[in-house]
Amino acid sequence: MKTLSTKSIQSQLILFFTIAILVPVIITSIVGVTLIQDQILTHSDTKIISDLNYAREIYKNKITEIERITRFTAARSLIIKAVSENNVEFLQNDLHRILKREKLDMLTIVNTSGKVISRGSNEECVNDVLNEDKFIQAAISNKQIITGTDIVPRNVLFKESDELAEQAKMDVTPTPKARPHATKQESAGMMLKAAVPIMDENGSFLGVILGGVLVNRNFEIVDKIKEIVHQKGTYKGREIGTATIFQNDLRISTNVKNEDGSRAIGTLVSEEVFDEVIIKGQRYVGEAFVVNAWYISAYEPIRDIDNNIIGILYVGILKQPFDDTLSKAIFTFLGIALGGIILIIFVAVYQAKRISTPLRKLEEVAKKIEEGDYKQQFIVKAPREIERLSASLNQMAKQLDQEKMELEAWGEKLEKKVQQRTDEIKKIHSQLFRSEKLASLGKLAAGVAHEINNPLTGILTNASLLLDDLPNEDPRREDVDVIVKETIRCREIVKRLLDFARQTKPQKQRVDVNSIIESIILLVRNQTSFRDISVQKNLSDKIPEIMADKDQIQQVFINIIINAAEAMSKGGTLTIDTLLSSAEDFIMIKFADTGHGIRENLKEKIFDPFYTTRENGTGLGLSISYGIIEQHGGEINVDSIFGEGTTFTIELPIHSQESD
Repeated sequence: MKTLSTKSIQSQLILFFTIAILVPVIITSIVGVTLIQDQILTHSDTKIISDLNYAREIYKNKITEIERITRFTAARSLIIKAVSENNVEFLQNDLHRILKREKLDMLTIVNTSGKVISRGSNEECVNDVLNEDKFIQAAISNKQIITGTDIVPRNVLFKESDELAEQAKMDVTPTPKARPHATKQESAGMMLKAAVPIMDENGSFLGVILGGVLVNRNFEIVDKIKEIVHQKGTYKGREIGTATIFQNDLRISTNVKNEDGSRAIGTLVSEEVFDEVIIKGQRYVGEAFVVNAWYISAYEPIRDIDNNIIGILYVGILKQPFDDTLSKAIFTFLGIALGGIILIIFVAVYQAKRISTPLRKLEEVAKKIEEGDYKQQFIVKAPREIERLSASLNQMAKQLDQEKMELEAWGEKLEKKVQQRTDEIKKIHSQLFRSEKLASLGKLAAGVAHEINNPLTGILTNASLLLDDLPNEDPRREDVDVIVKETIRCREIVKRLLDFARQTKPQKQRVDVNSIIESIILLVRNQTSFRDISVQKNLSDKIPEIMADKDQIQQVFINIIINAAEAMSKGGTLTIDTLLSSAEDFIMIKFADTGHGIRENLKEKIFDPFYTTRENGTGLGLSISYGIIEQHGGEINVDSIFGEGTTFTIELPIHSQESD
């Protein structure tokens, strides 16, 4: 014996509704969060690469500025004359003035052998040889301007000035995620240089002037990068954008801040970046830990004139704003998804109760009927199927009550009647089951209409032959005539279904639309439905004949005219206009009535198959009409104002491509 299910309809409906919405919401949430994350990361990577390109240009512009100053100095006639005459005093004064004015850290002139003639920063240190300086060597050898970045030893910086040597010296600060540094103090400095040959008016080579700016503790470049690229923006008290120039792996110029707000001079680059940029010589783009926070960073190597990597140029954007934006977007997305889930569950619970509550009441009524109380009557406002079940149950209860009284009255006398009544009760149950089953099968009627047509034709043919064979006085003739008429009626219904499902190809010929309209008006004007309707015709005599199926076009016009008459059941005016389109390639037929009109939300449904507002309508008339006009290459449109009237406009092409 099978056990009854312990799960209620309400719980199963809620469960299935929840599963049906939860699975797609979870999938959509995962995909959406992934897409949002990818978009934010892609945007951040694109921006940081762009920022790095700007930073590189600012860095190069500073070198170009040094070159310009040095080149203009080398081209001055007084400088050339002083070098050629070895006028050290003039050179010292002039170079010192230019160095201070142009804010250079080095402005030194050497002769053709690399021997120092004059230093703008230190007038006492002269006559030493700078042959180890690669810029001077290249300028002397090639007689060309040489620019770039160089690492200057501490002894060379001392010759320029004690202050310059002290500016370059810095202690190495241990930094999280950085590799151990070889020394605890750095004494050399990184300098932007320009070496320019000095040539006299005859083109003779007199020497080289070397200009430079020390990068160590010089924040001009990094602050300019921050100002131009990041516009000094802040987020929660921290600067959003930062820039740094590294001497090898050591920060020598930066606006990255320590926890105390000081510049993080002397800190080191992370080991991951060091391996990628210094060791491999590749650009690094991505997340990186910078001193004390995570940044979306971009690093690229700085090379000297021999293409050796001597430092790193860095720009970075604080990662926290991106993380907060991503978190906010994710929480917003998930919040919307969660709200949708809650709403769907609420709707599911409501709908489940709407279905299960009347079913439980029906169950109680059925149980009382089962116990022998046939006086139960149950009226419920519920979905149509449950209302039908309730009506059937009430009807069954009435019939059972009637049968019970009859059985009680005859039970003692006619024992055989008990069995007969029992069989009738079983028959009633069977009929109830069959009626419910037929209600469901009715939805399939349209799909099997063509299967009915063949046997229906056989019935009609044989019934017609039988009717012809029966004499007029034969009493069976009336019954056979009913069979023929009803069969013809069934055939017409099937034909309308088949016409919609498989519309017949138009049999086109030359037709006069005005004549068709005239004949239809003559046909319908004496009908009862047109008794209080005034028909106004505005038929243009410029309308040419067109290629069309006369019967099908007539069917369309009749459908629209009959619909108009039904819309004006209390009388009104039907106006029919025919005219040419502005391009004279279509003819237009307008049917305007003064009926009750069509509601705005129903306009899109009137051409749908099986949609009708009439009790006895099939809902196929306008659908078939739409298909006929479409097969003729035309259009049918409706314009209606509820309460004022409706206008159907049909456009038919004058020249049919198929006929041509």
